[in-house]
Amino acid sequence: LFAYQWAQPGKKLLFMGGEIAQWSEWNHDQSLDWHLLEELPHQQVSLLVGELNRLYREEPSLHELDCQSRGFEWVEANDAEYGVLAFQRNGAREGDSIIAIFNFTPVARDNYRLGVQAPGTWREILNTDATPFGGSGRGNSGAVEATPLGWHGRRFSLNLTLPPLGALYLKRAR
Repeated sequence: LFAYQWAQPGKKLLFMGGEIAQWSEWNHDQSLDWHLLEELPHQQVSLLVGELNRLYREEPSLHELDCQSRGFEWVEANDAEYGVLAFQRNGAREGDSIIAIFNFTPVARDNYRLGVQAPGTWREILNTDATPFGGSGRGNSGAVEATPLGWHGRRFSLNLTLPPLGALYLKRAR
């Protein structure tokens, strides 16, 4: 869900303690539960939030056009049967975009076809199911090639593995 929030337009708000998956609500009268970082699952959430912050900072498409309609495009908003949602975030420069795909079910989706606007290699710049984040490691081995098969109203498409309860950010390699 953090990956979903970071991919959405608009500025981000994370309550104190969320970055370490603190169990209790933040209390201004006491310190955060930093001792939780001694446990692996809390370290993994912290690592994911750090990676999301890095991507947000370094990828113009995630922040440049937050308040403009051209900064966001739906790719797949109607796949209730498979529980998948996908959209594209665009930067100010032509071709500067990231596709964010979310599988909201506990079932991995193999051979999931998703439309993209350009040919070439699409790199997996984030996979929340990666093992460093506590996931199972399902994904696309870091990249996938677009094929000239139109899908979702776009000229090309990707044949993806969508990890269970996971998010992928894909960016076209230049």
